[in-house]
Amino acid sequence: MGDPGAEATGALEYLGEEAPLPKMGRLRLAEEGPIKAGEPSSGAVENGSSKKSHVDINDSYYDVARHGILEVAGDDSYGRRVVVFSCCRMPPCHQLNHHKLLQYLKHTLEHYVESDYTLVYFHYGLTSQNKPSLSWLRDAYKQFDRKYKKNLKVLYIVHPSSFIKTVWNFFGPLISRKFARKVVYISCLAELQQHIRGSRVAIPDEVIRHDAELRAAQAGGTAAAAPVKRKPPPRPPLPTQQFGISLAVLKEKSNGEDLPLVMRETVAYLKENGLKTEGLFQRSVNVQLIKEVQQKYNLGKPVRFDEYNKEDVRVAAVTLKTFLRELPEPLLTLQLYHKILALHRVETSLRITRIKEMLQTIPALNYNVLKFLMCFLNTVLDESIHNKTSARNLGFVFGPNLVWPRDGGHSLDRALPIIAFAELLFEFHGCIFSPPAAAAEKKQEEGELPSGSLGKS
Repeated sequence: MGDPGAEATGALEYLGEEAPLPKMGRLRLAEEGPIKAGEPSSGAVENGSSKKSHVDINDSYYDVARHGILEVAGDDSYGRRVVVFSCCRMPPCHQLNHHKLLQYLKHTLEHYVESDYTLVYFHYGLTSQNKPSLSWLRDAYKQFDRKYKKNLKVLYIVHPSSFIKTVWNFFGPLISRKFARKVVYISCLAELQQHIRGSRVAIPDEVIRHDAELRAAQAGGTAAAAPVKRKPPPRPPLPTQQFGISLAVLKEKSNGEDLPLVMRETVAYLKENGLKTEGLFQRSVNVQLIKEVQQKYNLGKPVRFDEYNKEDVRVAAVTLKTFLRELPEPLLTLQLYHKILALHRVETSLRITRIKEMLQTIPALNYNVLKFLMCFLNTVLDESIHNKTSARNLGFVFGPNLVWPRDGGHSLDRALPIIAFAELLFEFHGCIFSPPAAAAEKKQEEGELPSGSLGKS
């Protein structure tokens, strides 16, 4: 494992303009000026986004990334990160270098292949004008070696066509049976939602319209005449409900206890049993186990993670992530989302001070829960020699589950700054959440912070 201090410095540099950024790190977060809280996001939204990511024209992948073909959503129902590929955003072949598209896809997936992940492929929009050749697809499949395929748990192909069947027959001799079992065909968006419920997948407008047309055709009418299904009113929460409930309500239910029951019990179990588990938060588990745990908590029944045998630690880890993801409002609140994206405009030496100021604006209850979580995750990092977990790993896992925009969607260029922000929370939790003067003196004496990085609070 790398030196934690060096990793934290890397996160600081990632957010700064003084140091060279990784290729994906140079994706621009906004066109001009500081982003203010409350401004609309330029990223994709959960249902119906035709907006493309804002990308720095100097980025080496600019000509590919600017189309918004690839996006990253939150975790799915299994606790796996979701990567989305939208064919309808692919321009004609003469406007897109398909070789570079492949390199961009590989470069993006490199951030996620160490953990279990899911790939959603929206096939609608692939036409004779923009689809790559079969030989290119064959070469692409060969380039995705075991590193990429091992932790890809499922590939959802949405709205498959006869072309897909042709491709499948073409790849037959190359595709292993194990990989073939990972492919799931999805005929409609409602079916997809059953598999990735809880994830904030950005679905292009074109795909939504196509789905409506398909449903209308099946019903024997037109898209305009398709019946509009109204969502049933949400069920009132159970008296013992734990998931999908605000922190304030949970506090009332627990007689004033700041820390939610689910967090107290999962963290306690993981501290005792999981700190030396390799890839603690990077693996998924059977969704039925998580549903079972959620149901027990919501019904007020005791949960014993050791009943799940070899999956006990994984079940506790995914349950913790699921709890955070299903909060009605993110732990870091909606108001901080744009401020976090704008952190890259703050001088590197003042970043920690700015983070402390930002956290002082969230409710005290959120702050206490966040502090508890960060202290635990720092304990996980203390055992990194055993669990092979770095601050960057935790950033990818927890960053998007700590904060998200009001519309629910994370575009690819906005996910990485949030991940880098989370890294800083993990690495500098001592000075961010402790009394400022003592923490600053200690960190600067140890040489872990640049002079003046904390400033005054």
